[in-house]
Formats: sequence, C-alpha cells, structure tokens
Amino acid sequence: MTVKNHVVITSIAGPDTPALRVFARQCAKQGAAFTVVGDVKSPAGFHLDNCDFWGFDRGNRAPFTLAGLLRANSYARKNIGYLVAIQGGADAIIETDDDTIPKPEFWHERSRDVTAETFKKAGWVNTYRYFTDRVVWPRGFALEKLFGAKKLCEPGGPRTVRAPIQQGLIDKNPDVDAIFRLTLPPPVFFEKKPAIALGTGCICPLNSQNTTWFKEAFALLYLPSYCGFRMTDIWRGLIAQRIAWTCGWHVLHHGATVFHERNHHNLFKDLRDEVPGYLHIGPIARELRDLGLPCGVEAIGQNLLTCYSMLIERGCIGKREMRPLTAWLQDVATAQKQPARSYF
Repeated sequence: MTVKNHVVITSIAGPDTPALRVFARQCAKQGAAFTVVGDVKSPAGFHLDNCDFWGFDRGNRAPFTLAGLLRANSYARKNIGYLVAIQGGADAIIETDDDTIPKPEFWHERSRDVTAETFKKAGWVNTYRYFTDRVVWPRGFALEKLFGAKKLCEPGGPRTVRAPIQQGLIDKNPDVDAIFRLTLPPPVFFEKKPAIALGTGCICPLNSQNTTWFKEAFALLYLPSYCGFRMTDIWRGLIAQRIAWTCGWHVLHHGATVFHERNHHNLFKDLRDEVPGYLHIGPIARELRDLGLPCGVEAIGQNLLTCYSMLIERGCIGKREMRPLTAWLQDVATAQKQPARSYF
C-alpha cells in the first residue's frame, strides 16, 4: 500500500474471535497497524500477535486528556484507538467491528483523490439502492424520507474529487436498523459497481463498520459519549458530512469489501436505542444544513463545537459532551504535532 494504514476495532470479545484473528494476520501481511480497544468486560490477559490491545485500565492510562473522561461500557472508548493511530503517524484510519471479515478487496490501495460519479444537492440519498434493487436502507436514514428519497439522482459524469471520508458497504449482514431487521431481515448482498461520491447537499448515513478516514479528516472521527450506542456513529457521521461540505470534500460510498457475521443482538433493545434517530434525524439534518458554518479545513474544530452544541440544545446528546469533545480536539492537535487551540 502507498499509505500507512491503521485498522481500529473496539471489542469486548476474546482474542480467539475469528474476525480479530483474521485482521491480526492480514494486517501483518499487508504492513498495516492494528489496534483493538477493550472495555471492562474484556477478558483478562488478552493477547493476540500483531495486535496492540488497549484494555480498560490501559486505556484510562493512555497519554490523552480524553482518556480520563471516557465512561466504562461505552462504544466511545474507540476514540482511544483513533488517537493511538494518529499519534502513531497513520495516513489513513480504517475502522470496522469484531464480527466483520475482510474480503481481498479490503486491502486494495486507497486514495483520498478518487474518480467517481459525483452528486450534489440531492438531499437524502439511499446509496444502498444504487448497489442493489432490493428494498434496503442504511441505519440512521430518516424514515420519513425513505420513499421520497431518490434511489440516486442523475450524475453529472465521472470526475476526480477529494474524498477523505469513504464509507464501504458490508455484505451478508449490512448495517441496517432494527425496523429493517424485524420486517425485511438479511442476508443482503450488494452488486459490484463503481463507487459514487456525494457532495454538498447530499445526505446518507455513515457508520463505523467499514469506514476509511484520511489524515485531513481525523478530527471528525470523534464518537460522542452521551448518547445511545446505536446513535453515536450516526450523529458523528451526520456532523462529519456537514463539515465536509465546508471543506469542499465529497464522501465516497463504495461496494462491499467486508462481510458481517453479526454478533447476537436483542433487536428490540436496538429498536429502543434507535428511537432518537427515528424521531429526530430528519429535523437535525435540516438544522445542520442551515447552520452558517465558516469554510476551510482550519475551521473544522470550531465547526465541530458548533454542530455538537446544536445537538445538545436539541436534547439528542447530553450536556456533558462538550468537555470530552474539547479534550479530543486538543489531543488530536497534540498527536498530529500541531499547535493546540483554545476553543473557549
């Protein structure tokens, strides 16, 4: 590979999990770094060759201000893995889950500058339907927009764009919401088609199951702590897309490079945890769209604070979120050896 890749996973499973074993082995072969972030339920004595494991105690001692602010039993502890990767000099962070298996395509060369069919000002776009004729939608899609949304707008033709955030699909058990799973259950397999790039004015949920983030977008990786497990990456992705518009970036959506052997989930618990999204994601997306955010990469930190402040005011994220978010921004600046800014 021409970039220094760092794969980050969070897991409370043991090192004998098939996906973890596969990633450890293939990261070593491909020359990629591999970090797993654990939690209080992680087994003691976790060891896996070619895996840098950050259990709960080690994570709390990590050399980041954010580490001491992250709660136990929280998916947001994955933020420690991102900071470890950034501090380690990663050019690209690839995040996935401990029940996701890479296909050979997962290891193809990645580039932030891509030639793809491009789209803009399309509103809600169901990219899943571009890759299959089956009725399916990504977790986090505004349900009231589901059947009014375009399968995809008419493209303006392929061109080369900068896309430092790239969302990949997942075969077999893709990232869909509990309503889909209860009514139209998987498996789902996607067609092999060229990638597409969504620009300003396009909205499609981003998840944390097969996503690549290049260096200039690292600050947007932040997962909020004070919201439900099923919404943390959804709120993050919605904010990341909005801020990408201010940078002139597209968000790439490409075909499946992994397949999912999904861990056991209580679908009714998932449904309950996703209710804030069902109720609020459409209005929140409109409010984010209408925010007067300054343009430029140098404004990413301030724009993050502005966007999260709005979600806190709307009750989608808890009021205590601003402290860890500010710590994250300072930690990212330090890890990237940039001058730290004061945001207050």
